[in-house]
Amino acid sequence: MSATAETKALTPPDIADRKGRTPIVCLTAYTTPVARIVDRHCDVVLVGDSVGMVLHGLPSTLGVTLEMMILHGQAVRRGVERALLVVDMPFGSYEEGPAQAFRNAARLMTETGCAAVKLEGGESMAETIRFLTGRGIPVMAHVGLTPQAVNTFGGYKVQGRGEAGERILRDAVAVAEAGAFSVVLEKVVEPLARKITQTIAIPTIGIGASAACDGQILVVDDVLGQFADFRPKFVKRYAELGRDAETAIAAYAADVREHRFPASEHVFGDNPKAIKGGAAA
Repeated sequence: MSATAETKALTPPDIADRKGRTPIVCLTAYTTPVARIVDRHCDVVLVGDSVGMVLHGLPSTLGVTLEMMILHGQAVRRGVERALLVVDMPFGSYEEGPAQAFRNAARLMTETGCAAVKLEGGESMAETIRFLTGRGIPVMAHVGLTPQAVNTFGGYKVQGRGEAGERILRDAVAVAEAGAFSVVLEKVVEPLARKITQTIAIPTIGIGASAACDGQILVVDDVLGQFADFRPKFVKRYAELGRDAETAIAAYAADVREHRFPASEHVFGDNPKAIKGGAAA
């Protein structure tokens, strides 16, 4: 869905220009209905590979495929008019080298209509980021805790304490110099996230990082209370839709078992004049 004349879609340069000026509001989305809501309030909509855990029940993001990202990217594209649409590159789709990354990033952009891709990694990905951005593919980088490397980290651990902080700072500097228009800082200790934000020229997007970051991102299902497998410390719940859904479904099941549903107003009589339209399953 393209933006109307009254609603100009945000671009990677628009987001980059907000560095140190206007806080950048970001959320994930995986479906058209949610994308429509997020689009009205956020600057960046990310189709994250977290979709594998949130919607597909995978134990990590490692099992997410390029085809899954394209499918959800297309769904979200239909609901976005104003925000910048970014799609994650899944594990195994870019690590081999710049040429592989370009092929898959180009496919993501062509088939989803997204305006940018996101990939994980710092210094090791600088060459790839430079290759992509030099060929017309805007890149949002991602350093600190990079979930696709969860096995290397030994779990979803806080990053940046002690000497590891210098490595993450180098990673952030490297992706900025390589041409990324922004960088996600995930689960990085607050003083380091603040230092990185002050050091590099591109916006930092925090998730479990610092209020000093240029923007913030969360998984929408965490915000809405729909994902209950675990709750990271950095998540603030703004609703409890999962709990409400449980209550609603339990009430429906009880009504069916007690023959309270469907009631007379939910069924059709044999008098055509009395029939009213309704959605069918």
